[in-house]
Amino acid sequence: MFALQQFAVIHALTFLGQNVLGSKIINGTIVPDNEMLYMASVQDYRGYHICGGFLVSENFVMTAAHCDLYPTYVVLGNHHLRSADKLVIQIAEKYKHPYYRDVNLGYDIMLLKLSTPVRPSKTIQFIRLPFREMTLNENEKCQVAGWGKINTYGRSVDDLRVVDVSVISPQVCQNAWAQKVPRYILPTSVICAGGYNTNKGFCQGDSGGPLVCKGMAVGIVSFNKRLPGTELGNCNYPDVPNVYADISKHLHWIRMILEGKKS
Repeated sequence: MFALQQFAVIHALTFLGQNVLGSKIINGTIVPDNEMLYMASVQDYRGYHICGGFLVSENFVMTAAHCDLYPTYVVLGNHHLRSADKLVIQIAEKYKHPYYRDVNLGYDIMLLKLSTPVRPSKTIQFIRLPFREMTLNENEKCQVAGWGKINTYGRSVDDLRVVDVSVISPQVCQNAWAQKVPRYILPTSVICAGGYNTNKGFCQGDSGGPLVCKGMAVGIVSFNKRLPGTELGNCNYPDVPNVYADISKHLHWIRMILEGKKS
């Protein structure tokens, strides 16, 4: 089965390389300062936001593996990135899932170890993860948040935004993607939500942020589609479902890293 999936993916990668892009919150609202206190901005050495993330323990922020674009700092404690009142922590180590090869093939998950432990406070909180492998119900209402662009040709924002999205069944998601990318088979360890038959979803700059259902981080913003012949994310929904890494499918690896064991 795995070999069959690889065969199908090989035929689709050239097309996907030009059409898939990790991600902006579309048609969302600004997050109140006292909500989603686990959100993190992953930034490069210049202090530029490159991806979202979320605090899962006093030592680790979770994000997407494709966000390995020289991440240097994690910013916590403030939803307004230009504010001086925020906690900036250097990244000590990064752990990408050992099976990660490309965003289109799954395993798009990375843990960032912080140089200094973070204690919960009135502005910083952890978010809980699944206890075991789980399957979300179709049409279940969830949220996704980030500092990404708010439209296809827009710019990234300084204020954290959030939007409600509905879970899409794996079969519906696969069929929708197969119509756009012939022979492409979605990875089994993903969740689809938003960006299809709706005008709400994520786009560029939101990568690495959490899909939150019932107060729990269940997915990681992974990819959507690019505009043909460009590097711009296609956020003119509806198109194809947005795709997230399924956190519950990687709990063994996550526990190993959080407990200080090598991956």
